[in-house]
Amino acid sequence: MVRRWSPPEVGAPLAKYHHLAAAPADSELLFIAGQVGTDATGTLVGSDAATQARQVFANIEALLTSAGSGPQHLLRLFTMVAGTEHLAGFRSTVEEVFTNWFPDGDWPANSLIVAAALAAPDIVVEVEAVAVVPKRPAD
Repeated sequence: MVRRWSPPEVGAPLAKYHHLAAAPADSELLFIAGQVGTDATGTLVGSDAATQARQVFANIEALLTSAGSGPQHLLRLFTMVAGTEHLAGFRSTVEEVFTNWFPDGDWPANSLIVAAALAAPDIVVEVEAVAVVPKRPAD
């Protein structure tokens, strides 16, 4: 089981995350490249942060599922938002998604940066992730 915590010697997290996350010994790390708000056809789903973030998290969940893992196995997220004007929309989607993914409040570690721009002008949210998957027997 993934272990997540925030020790009292450090200030409380500013949002829905923990300062630390540890992988169980019987697992492998899974690194997920930065996901943006494109659907399976590669089409950007919307222009606002809330819509794009919803698709980003759907993409992350699909990738985790394909690897035999799930949101409960996320160790760390690295979030990039293009401009402070998109923070409220992004945060509203985090509230919505994390309520479903982590009903007990056991959130992964997370860093968030506000960037001037991302890979394309219409992309306003990108999220990378690190998760764990059970070790597979050697072939």
